[in-house]
Amino acid sequence: MNDIVAVILAAGKGKRMKSDLPKVLHPLFGRPLIEHLVDTLISLSVKRIVVVVGHRAELVQQALAKYHGRVEFVLQKEQLGTGHAVLVTESTLAGFAGDLLVLNGDVPFLSAETIKRLITLHRREQAAATVLSAIPPDPTGYGRIVRIAGGNLVDRIIEHKDAGPEELKIGEINSGTFCFDSRLLFSALHDVKDDNSQKEYYITDVMAILRRQGRKAAACLTEDPDEALGVNSADQLADLERRFAAKAGISATGIGRGRIRS
Repeated sequence: MNDIVAVILAAGKGKRMKSDLPKVLHPLFGRPLIEHLVDTLISLSVKRIVVVVGHRAELVQQALAKYHGRVEFVLQKEQLGTGHAVLVTESTLAGFAGDLLVLNGDVPFLSAETIKRLITLHRREQAAATVLSAIPPDPTGYGRIVRIAGGNLVDRIIEHKDAGPEELKIGEINSGTFCFDSRLLFSALHDVKDDNSQKEYYITDVMAILRRQGRKAAACLTEDPDEALGVNSADQLADLERRFAAKAGISATGIGRGRIRS
């Protein structure tokens, strides 16, 4: 996959973590959340890994210093949403015209196999954008995938806070992981507005923009919804660690000392 570029979003503070530490640096199995994802991307031999930093950027850069030459950084001075976070990489990626992965730095257990499935479906559908989706037991708080009836195509993604009663009945959610045609992505990002409840520029709005342009937007459903889980609080972090420790057969005393490979 040396023709793929990955952008990791790691600029947020993570207010619900109740810590000034950047969310992506909170430890999971003894290592920062973001390291698990970086290792998975390196195992896939992606062409470039660009990390968007913001809140306490120097700490994230220090934590990833051991990946010197494998990871590069772009600063998001103001945290204006996920769409804006990707847009700040535009000049850095100006010479790139291939498929671009966008991932959140707080989703540590996304497997290499699932990322491969996402890219494969994206290319098979000849899509402009493909979202990795999941059907968790409780979709509360997540953006919903509004599909076009039949097949893998998507009409739009609606954030939970902006969803109506019928949309909130949808069980399929946005994982925050995407594969885009980079040229079409950056063009569409310039059309994203902040006319939503959060007053932020959402990367998810790109799907509907591309659809209006006559492009294909698709969804790739994860086989294991736990892979798509991110971290928004200390309790979620502890639950995620317990969940994957159990899957890997690690005893409670082993938590914090090792890492489950993707």
